Amino acid sequence: MTRRRQEKIGVVSSSKMKKSVVVTVERQFIHPLYKRVVRRSRKFMAHDEKSECKVGDVVRIEETRPMSRRKRWRVTSPTTRGRASSPAFCPWAETSACRRASETWSRRR
Repeated sequence: MTRRRQEKIGVVSSSKMKKSVVVTVERQFIHPLYKRVVRRSRKFMAHDEKSECKVGDVVRIEETRPMSRRKRWRVTSPTTRGRASSPAFCPWAETSACRRASETWSRRR
């Protein structure tokens, strides 16, 4: 049985290591009790074979075999270069779950 690997989209927050980057992935969800949008972020160490990612790049990471103690992800493709610093860009705003939650909440008002 083959298992499909997880993919996440995040922003490179550190690229000071050789062939490694730290990617911050943010997610939004509606709080079950307070019905407000809550933002949570998590950092992942990812393998960057060509060392081409810079801080602020939006990248797609994919789950892979363990490469070191903390590295279990690899960069598959840098989606945009340096766009994360602009305030109009939100990589998590395109997710369908967040869009559905905001539509549901706007109908309740």
